[in-house]
Amino acid sequence: MAPKVAVVTGSNKGIGFAIVRGLCKRFEGVVYLTSRDVGRGKKAVEDLNKEGLKPQYHQLDVTDKKSLETFRDYIKSKYEGIDILVNNAAIAFKSAAPEPTSVQAKETLFVNYFSLVSTCETLFPLLKNGARVVNISSSCGRLKLIPSKELRDKLKDEKLTVPELSKLMQQYVDAAQAGTHAAEWGNSSYVVSKVGVTALTNIQQRMLNSRDIKVNSVHPGYVDTDMSSHKGPLSIDEGAAAPLFLALDADDSVRGRYVWYNKEIVQWDGEKPAEP
Repeated sequence: MAPKVAVVTGSNKGIGFAIVRGLCKRFEGVVYLTSRDVGRGKKAVEDLNKEGLKPQYHQLDVTDKKSLETFRDYIKSKYEGIDILVNNAAIAFKSAAPEPTSVQAKETLFVNYFSLVSTCETLFPLLKNGARVVNISSSCGRLKLIPSKELRDKLKDEKLTVPELSKLMQQYVDAAQAGTHAAEWGNSSYVVSKVGVTALTNIQQRMLNSRDIKVNSVHPGYVDTDMSSHKGPLSIDEGAAAPLFLALDADDSVRGRYVWYNKEIVQWDGEKPAEP
């Protein structure tokens, strides 16, 4: 019997690091900590080794097709497939960032949405039947944060495909370049990117239902990380709790859902639940 395999993208620090830590403690299989920067990734593995935990390491830059293919081929040659995939890699510009909206839109959507699409296109063929995929979204990934009702209706359409969603996300980038985005899309590239993640999750679940693969998105909470400028009240281990719940503990009926940091299933197009 080949060992079970769990993979966490962007996991050399923050919530991704804590998810690897939690998986190492409880998952009966091999856990891969991955990062774009090899030095930082290996340092993260060393830190977990000091805790008595034994993650494996592989370089993985989700924005680089060759890096994705190299990782895919490595896993394919060594194992039967992937049992848990946590898509955590993401960026966020600070609120006071000097870059214009056009730049922030292009870079944020490229990493947080388009690179997630290419990661899944590359790695999904390795998912075993019964696998679990956890897409790290955000409280910013709620549909109500998109001002346009027409766009909201398109984003939650049960017939929406990945190419159609990608076209919508590109329309936002183009509108931001033209300075015409605010009325329909709002003023946050991060919001649009994470709404895209949540919408993508819903589509992926429909595509993978026949293989008993569970795909869910999760808001991990407002966590004390570099991304939140260390303003979040939750520790990284508290931020890892809901993603780990979806990866390890959630009932098999939980699929294509949007889950809050307290492990509650919430309505993607509903009001914002309470935060700590």
